[in-house]
Amino acid sequence: MTVPADAARRRIVEIFISEEGPLLRRWSQISGAPIDELRDLHQALRTALAGDADLADVRGLLGELSRARARQGYTPSDTARVVFSLKEAVYEQVEADGQGDALRGFAWLSRLIDDLGLFTFETYSAAREKIIIDQAEQLLELSTPVVKLWEGIVAVPLVGTLDSARTQVVMEKLLQTLVDTGSEHAVIDITGVPAVDTEVAQHLLKTVVAARLMGAECVISGIRPQIAHTIVTLGIEFGDIVTKASLADALAYALSRSGVQLKGAATTRVAVRAERD
Repeated sequence: MTVPADAARRRIVEIFISEEGPLLRRWSQISGAPIDELRDLHQALRTALAGDADLADVRGLLGELSRARARQGYTPSDTARVVFSLKEAVYEQVEADGQGDALRGFAWLSRLIDDLGLFTFETYSAAREKIIIDQAEQLLELSTPVVKLWEGIVAVPLVGTLDSARTQVVMEKLLQTLVDTGSEHAVIDITGVPAVDTEVAQHLLKTVVAARLMGAECVISGIRPQIAHTIVTLGIEFGDIVTKASLADALAYALSRSGVQLKGAATTRVAVRAERD
C-alpha cells in the first residue's frame, strides 16, 4: 500500500487525536456499535497510523469483535459495517477540516479501512463456520445416546439417517459405555431409522464388529416389516447377528443371555420366545 506524504499522514493522525470525541460519537451512531466497543479500535488504529502502520493490534481487536459477533448472531454485513462506517465518520471530519493534506491522507486511509473491513468479513465467516460445525457435532452427540437398560445391558436408540460420521460417533460412544459400565450386551435399536440400505447395513455391521472386539454381544432391534423386506430385496446379510422386531424382544433376549429369569405372564411369553430363538 502506498504511504502518503508525511504531511498528509500527520494531518490524519491529528484529526484522529483532536477530534476523538466527535469522531467516536459519529462512528458509533453510523455503525450502531457502542462507543466503548469502538474506543480500543480507535486507539489501536491511531497508534498504527502514527507509527509504521503495523496493523497487528488492530487486526487482533477486529478478530475478537468478529468472533464475538458471530456467536451473538450478528450478520456478516452488520459486523463489516462497524469498520466501513469509520470512513464516513472520518470523511466528515476531513471535509470540515478542508485542508488538502487531510484529503490526500483520507484517500490512503480509505483503502486501509477497506482492507480491514474485508479482514473482518473473512474472520467472521470463519468463526461462523466453526460455530456451525461445533453445533452440528453437539446435535450429533445428542442424537446418539447410549442408555443403560439393565445391569450389563446397554442400548443405542437410533433416530434419523445413519451415515459415516454418525456411525463413528455411535461406535465411539458405545465402546466407551461398554468400558465404563462393564456391559456384555448391547442393543442397537433402529426403530427410528427411516430406511435401511446397503450403506446403513454396513455401518451397523461395523458397529457390531467393534463391540464384539470389546467382548460384547450385540442385538439389532426395530426390524419392521418394510425394513425386513428391503433387507431381503437388497440381499443384505447380517450373518450371525441376532435381530429382533422390537426393543422389548431384544431386551428379553439380552436378559435371557445374561441369565436373568423374568416373571409375570407377559414377560414370560417374551422370555420364552427369546429362548426359542
